[in-house]
Amino acid sequence: MERAYNFSAGPAVLPEEVLREAADEMMNYHGSGMSVMEISHRSDLFDEIITAAEQDLRDLLSIPDHYKILFIQGGGHVQFSMVPMNLLQGGCGDYILSGHWSKKAYQEALKFGPAHVIADSSDRNFSYVPDVSGLPVHEDADYVYYCMNNTIFGTRFREIPDSCGKPLVSDISSCFLSEPLDVSQFGILWGGVQKNIGPAGLAIAIVREDLIRDIPELPVMMKYSTYADSRSLFNTPPVYNIYICGKVFRWLKNMGGLEAVKQRNEEKAKILYDFLDSSKLFHGTAERESRSLMNVTFVSDSKETDALAVRKAAENNLLNLKGHRSVGGLRASIYNAMPKEGVEKLTAFLREFENDYRR
Repeated sequence: MERAYNFSAGPAVLPEEVLREAADEMMNYHGSGMSVMEISHRSDLFDEIITAAEQDLRDLLSIPDHYKILFIQGGGHVQFSMVPMNLLQGGCGDYILSGHWSKKAYQEALKFGPAHVIADSSDRNFSYVPDVSGLPVHEDADYVYYCMNNTIFGTRFREIPDSCGKPLVSDISSCFLSEPLDVSQFGILWGGVQKNIGPAGLAIAIVREDLIRDIPELPVMMKYSTYADSRSLFNTPPVYNIYICGKVFRWLKNMGGLEAVKQRNEEKAKILYDFLDSSKLFHGTAERESRSLMNVTFVSDSKETDALAVRKAAENNLLNLKGHRSVGGLRASIYNAMPKEGVEKLTAFLREFENDYRR
């Protein structure tokens, strides 16, 4: 059967080259006679896998030496809790609300201490990202938090917020490694890997060393220090997830690094946005200056037409285009692993659908 074009927001498309390599090694990894899913996380084989993965990620983002790379089980909801649990030190957390997931993170932070909303774009249903040039950061803020790319609403921040010298924390799940990023401007960068890097079940946190504290009253698996002190090997980590992520990191390096990846992503997004801007039936839901490169959200003239377009697209091997249940419409997630040909095929389908609809 022909491989489908998978536009899911996550778990999402993975590079075909990576999947083929993993398939070749499935039963016998590097002559071990075992699958990676069977090898010990204490073995030399896995030590090579996790060491190479960490180094390749460090190379891709030019991560300074005073930042730790932590491989943490669980996804975003775990990080929503870990951030305030590890960073609140008698002050407060300042949150920029630009969508569903930053709102979830803010609500979770309230369980652990004071948290404040210092910018908010809910007034227009999160169709844009707030201005972050002059934020009212609280003097006693222990950190400032935002979600860099909003998967559900199809928006992204083009500018890094001015956190007034406070540690800046960002959820980069759906734009992780989609373009270059200056890690030194952040205290913590974290992302669930299931959107743009690997299989669901793993988050990667890049944490500045001065923010890694041994806080005795925290559960052991909720402390960043546990992962930093053990090289993410305190307990059995998600071995296979890390293995796949490592292959994706190497795939990105072989593509030419993140500058080349960014150019490729901009080209793909332009194809789809140019169509939407010219369409009489479909239109994008994100304001132009806030448009995401990774998640393109759009609607037609009715919910019924949206549903028909999703169904007809699936018949053409264009899968998972239904928008998030909270907003409806359509959403095309065009992550790093989505080939340009997939975006071109989607655009051609939408154009033909529109022509048939308007007859």
